[in-house]
Amino acid sequence: MEYQEFPVPEKLRRHIQCVWRLVDEKPQGVQTIYPDGRCELIAQLGGQSRLWDAVDGWHLQSQTLFAAQRVTAVRFDPVGRLDDIGVRLQPAASNLITRKLASMRDRVVDLAGLDRGISRSLDTAARAFVAGKAEPLWRLLSRLCDAHRIDTKIESAVARVIESDGQARIDTIARAASLSVRSLQTRFLAEVGLSPKEFARLLRLQATLRALDGDSALADVATDKGFSDQAHATREVKRLTGFSLARLRDELHRDRDGDAAIRIAAAFVRGASR
Repeated sequence: MEYQEFPVPEKLRRHIQCVWRLVDEKPQGVQTIYPDGRCELIAQLGGQSRLWDAVDGWHLQSQTLFAAQRVTAVRFDPVGRLDDIGVRLQPAASNLITRKLASMRDRVVDLAGLDRGISRSLDTAARAFVAGKAEPLWRLLSRLCDAHRIDTKIESAVARVIESDGQARIDTIARAASLSVRSLQTRFLAEVGLSPKEFARLLRLQATLRALDGDSALADVATDKGFSDQAHATREVKRLTGFSLARLRDELHRDRDGDAAIRIAAAFVRGASR
């Protein structure tokens, strides 16, 4: 399995965090990816995967996808060779192609159902990208970004949550953005697709997962990432991943030879396969 992230041109970085590619010639069973507070556009260039969600159960995914915000882990079962290109959006640009984020929560939907033209263009550009020609993808993304207006106050609020690894207080963030807490919550949900507290919780958990890939004591990781103690961190992490802190650390440290379900999740946490 190989996972790699690619930087985008500077003019796109306000809207796009990165482009990634995931290749697995022989994927093994159900795979997991933990939520990180970002929406994505995805083109499946290999076999199409089966994915589980609360609306449709297990179902075959379309060739091009929009992965909306989620507070639960993605569970998918690759069918044949896995070769995906993903465009990870910045949180404040989550509604780049749709204003209907709330109705898509915890789902990965058919991109063609949202915009058939974008779907076709993404598939073509993704195939060119893997052939070493990135310009068609940059042109597509430039067109989408140029047509989208970012809410600067929510962009600023998102930045403060990210800088604190999800530990900043919501009332403090609202004051810094010159918004009431209620206005912050309403606008944040519309622009990001999550409430400020949900977004902060995901960032705190992601920061914890990254810290688990190191060697700090588990109790120190928990308190450093804003949990009251190790037991609190264990409850939150287990709710998201199904693993205790100790078990998850073991799997992150040995994912190449350990639990197959953790391999892709570990690569996404790191930003590259190890």
